[in-house]
Amino acid sequence: CDDCQIHSGSAFRANIPAPAAGFRLTRGTPRTYVKTAESGAKRLLAFCGHCGTPLYACAAEAPTAYSLRTGAIRQRHDLGAPKRQIWAKRRRAWVRLPDGVECFDGQP
Repeated sequence: CDDCQIHSGSAFRANIPAPAAGFRLTRGTPRTYVKTAESGAKRLLAFCGHCGTPLYACAAEAPTAYSLRTGAIRQRHDLGAPKRQIWAKRRRAWVRLPDGVECFDGQP
């Protein structure tokens, strides 16, 4: 979406979902910012307080899942190709995805 493009400084943001029940930080305490989406939903954006690297996003209250920023994951090279794209209606015209990537105009 437009917000992701602004927050990432890029044409898109690559994420991987993680259920809240199994999510934990192994060290450090991220800095956070609460963003209110167009829908009115409040999203907590977490980033490294030392270098500013985006780490994850989740619901501001009682998250059920975390949206992990793939660039901050050590195993990012093992993740494979994208499986889906959301907010495709706001995709830059020059962005091309591999065949078979499921696309949604908004949040599914």
